[in-house]
Amino acid sequence: MPKRWHIAVHDQSRSLQLERALGVPTVVAGLLAARGLADPAAAKAFLSATMSDLRDPETLPGITQAADRIVAAIRNGRSIVIYGDYDADGMSATAILIDCLQTSGATPQWYVPDRIDEGYGLNSEALDSLKKKGADLVITVDCGIASVREAAHARTIGLELIVTDHHAMGSELPDADVLVHPRLPGTNYPFGELCGAGVAMKLAWAIATRMSGAKQVSPALREMLLRATGLAALGTVADVVPLIDENRILVKHGLDCLKNRGGEGIKHLLELTSLAGKTQLDSEDIAFRIAPRLNAAGRLGQAAVGIELLITSDKARAIHLAQWVHELNVQRDSIERSILLAATKQAEERFQPETDAALVLADRGWHPGVVGIVAGRLAERWHRPVVIVAMDEHQGRPGIGSIRSVPGFDVHAALMSCKHLLLSCGGHAAAAGLRVEDSNLELFRKAFCAAVDERLPAELRRAQIMIDGETTLAGLSLEAVGQIERLAPFGQANRRPLLCATAVALAEPPRKIGVGQRHLSMTLVQHGTKMRGVAFGAADWALHLPVPGQPFNVAFKPKINEFRGRRTAEMELVDWRPDGIDVSVDLPTVSTTDSLSGPA
Repeated sequence: MPKRWHIAVHDQSRSLQLERALGVPTVVAGLLAARGLADPAAAKAFLSATMSDLRDPETLPGITQAADRIVAAIRNGRSIVIYGDYDADGMSATAILIDCLQTSGATPQWYVPDRIDEGYGLNSEALDSLKKKGADLVITVDCGIASVREAAHARTIGLELIVTDHHAMGSELPDADVLVHPRLPGTNYPFGELCGAGVAMKLAWAIATRMSGAKQVSPALREMLLRATGLAALGTVADVVPLIDENRILVKHGLDCLKNRGGEGIKHLLELTSLAGKTQLDSEDIAFRIAPRLNAAGRLGQAAVGIELLITSDKARAIHLAQWVHELNVQRDSIERSILLAATKQAEERFQPETDAALVLADRGWHPGVVGIVAGRLAERWHRPVVIVAMDEHQGRPGIGSIRSVPGFDVHAALMSCKHLLLSCGGHAAAAGLRVEDSNLELFRKAFCAAVDERLPAELRRAQIMIDGETTLAGLSLEAVGQIERLAPFGQANRRPLLCATAVALAEPPRKIGVGQRHLSMTLVQHGTKMRGVAFGAADWALHLPVPGQPFNVAFKPKINEFRGRRTAEMELVDWRPDGIDVSVDLPTVSTTDSLSGPA
């Protein structure tokens, strides 16, 4: 279905005020105003985002009690286990606390559940095993806030339990010894969007001050906290939490820490992904190169490999582990493409993806660790909430499913209305997971689709592109794009600016590039100015784009490409449409016109 373009109207007076007050270029002032940062003080704070702007960790709910207990356990030589999660955020959080405790003189153990056999969060069998092995204190990271029964079991068997998490809470909280959560009921922490690694970093900070006996921590613990900031940046980007407030600060400063203090594992992973030579990492490097490799280990049941990669100081082992997660990602990519093809075929043959409110697709043999990615791809393609369920090949175990939503729709609420048909479920507004018996799959499909149909408004059933403004190719100099980068790090809630240009043309036929030739590279020309553009995952545009010399319009993200030490401005193409359709701003706040784009 064609996408709808929304072109923002800039308040020129506010942009001019920002330009004068902050001394920023016009393009940056306009983008700040478009993001609701018209007040010069707020805009200045956004651009500076200093580490001193981070809130004192003692203000985070539960931190004081947790840090006190952990320090007491360290000093009393008690056996401490970090209970992590199998995604990149959970791996980063686990690595942060392992490093913190080791630097503080402890010898912690760690445990991460198997994604397929154990599932997400605490499980009683694992707690029993840890207790038998001598564990005294278990600290969860990135999980546990929904583990009510498991927390009760931990108390029964005499395990001290500290839960640190950031996920959605149920109506009942676990009876742990301490709960650390930015949105804990009855508390008023001003920023509730920290990820698991962000919470772990705050806890490590509080532990460091206690071990040092002062706010000014020891040199060794200071270095640990810088490493923790890098890992917190990794987890924050990987978990797609909003890059605003404290998350923005952690990522802005943590990217440098990750590159320069990330340890042997990160060092060799950067080399393997051709990022080691970059002057500066950006959030997209993490999102598209580093995090997918760590997540691949978790998706394929080998999260322990990812955690070891983040904590090892052995160079030879780090090289081996970096190569291992790289190969796992290649394997994950192959599995993903296979499931994507099968799921697409099923959707088109059995359902009406262009009109159905939601899609629930299932088959035997699909890998449960990869279905979430496929759900995301199809949700983006058809702009519908999509559920992909991996059914057990031998019908001996329940199906494992993942759900991905569309922007603006709370898929978790729709899922909760169907929970009586599921063995388990959980998640948040944008994504969720579930387990379902074969016998209930069709009932769940009907109930979930009906729940979405009832809740999903018409305006969210069509993909929309929010464009910050129109520009010319001549206006996209390296200096101008470099100024736009001042708004980085980009990600959730602070997206990379999206611009449009009209009456551009192909200078020559486009070329398919990348593994599987899934991407499209082209040279665009406008009024004599040429610029390279890349459309990721859109090789099929080549069948629909106008011939060289014939004008059309493009929506794109301006970026700086670093290749072999050479920096150039280029366009990451997001959508296109034939020339001749008016893109002028003609509404009070936005201009809305229908896109006649090729497949995106």
